[in-house]
Amino acid sequence: MNSIRIVYLFLTFLGLFFWQCKTSTSSSEQTTDTNAPALVKAPAFSGDSAYIFVEKQVKFGPRVPNSSAHVKCGDYLVTELKRLGCSVIEQKFTATHYDGSKLNARNIVGSINPQATKRILLASHWDSRPVADEDPTNKTGAIAGANDGASGVGVLLELARTIQQAAQKPNVGIDLIFFDVEDGGNSTVAKDEYTGFCLGSQYWAKNKHVPNYSAYYGVLLDMVGAKGATFPKEAFSNQYAGEITRNIWNLASQLGYSQYFIQQDGAAITDDHLPVNKDAKIPMVDIIHLQLNNPTKTFFEDWHTHEDDMRNIDRNTLKAVGQVLTQMIYQEI
Repeated sequence: MNSIRIVYLFLTFLGLFFWQCKTSTSSSEQTTDTNAPALVKAPAFSGDSAYIFVEKQVKFGPRVPNSSAHVKCGDYLVTELKRLGCSVIEQKFTATHYDGSKLNARNIVGSINPQATKRILLASHWDSRPVADEDPTNKTGAIAGANDGASGVGVLLELARTIQQAAQKPNVGIDLIFFDVEDGGNSTVAKDEYTGFCLGSQYWAKNKHVPNYSAYYGVLLDMVGAKGATFPKEAFSNQYAGEITRNIWNLASQLGYSQYFIQQDGAAITDDHLPVNKDAKIPMVDIIHLQLNNPTKTFFEDWHTHEDDMRNIDRNTLKAVGQVLTQMIYQEI
């Protein structure tokens, strides 16, 4: 009898022990989940409308500095930003190409809620590559740049439209900057730090559109429209804006877009966020399409080829990026 009772008590103790362990684990998991910030109500971002904004840019033809398409598209962007309720500043300057030629350039800045002291900087480049150096069959001529250039601008224009039509406006100020002459470099010839790329962002970082301008943080969009795009955490973003990078990727996961915003570290890319981080001293994240586990291809398949046209643009990808940015802004309310 005593032996049976001892065994019974021992088994009861084990049962209580494992029940407590399970309860403790469950409680810990719940704590982890509740540590994520609650999602505030944010307006819906339209991938369809963003697609149209991309398409309108591409229809001008390659947006190469010193071309008529470049001038016409720049005028369109200025007009569109004003129509969407932004105050606009055109930052015109002459850029020196790595070959010594002079390029007529302009950075275009659209500001939402310009009187707000706390500001967020969102950017993309609006020019397109003057040569199809990665095209397997025809390396001559400029590219359409639907994904590499127009996609980021299209997302930002739709973001401005989304905010304009929203019942509740964000409290923070938002500056949309379309950097020029980003994509005309040559890493095999130009010997400067940026190998001839990122001329517009370099100029802006040293000559801001508003004296003493600063922003809480910034986000750069580059190649954000291709089907099945993958955005790992770019290395310079981790280095200069690690906490902001983590917050954005976690937010994307909460919204159900983790198939795009990959919780994985990516390569270090020389892009327009680098002058903003290094010279302007504003922590800026680069959301950029990088291939995963592909030793021969860093970017999307049709990068710097004549195939970078509207066939590359996917409404679902535009929606994912735009909704994450919209939510990010409204989390600041």
